[in-house]
Amino acid sequence: MINPATYNITAYQGATYDLNMTWAIGGTAVNLTGYTAAMQVKENASSTASVLSLTNGSGITLGGTAGTIAISVSAITMGSATPGNYVYDLELNSGGQVTRLIQGGFAIQAEVTK
Repeated sequence: MINPATYNITAYQGATYDLNMTWAIGGTAVNLTGYTAAMQVKENASSTASVLSLTNGSGITLGGTAGTIAISVSAITMGSATPGNYVYDLELNSGGQVTRLIQGGFAIQAEVTK
C-alpha cells in the first residue's frame, strides 16, 4: 500500500484538459502492463453522480513498462461540465489490488468565450 499523493487540479470549461505523469518507485518506473485505471470527479466523496468519469481507453491511457499515465478530457466534454469545486481520485487496479495513486480537489472554472 502507498499513501496517495495530493494533487489539486484546475481545469477550464470548454478547454481540453491533459495531465501526463509517470508512476515510479525509487526512481524506477512501475510496469503498468495489465493494469486498469479509473478516475472520477464528484461533488464530494459520498456523491453517487460523477461530474467526470474516466477509464482506460476513455480518457486514460496507460504506458505499460514506461509507467506513464496520460489523462485527457476533450474540450467538448469539458464544455458540458458544470463549473465548481469538486474532488477526485485516480485508482489503478492490478489483479484486484487497487492502488489510489493521486487524489485532491478538482476545480472547473467557467468558460466566458463560447
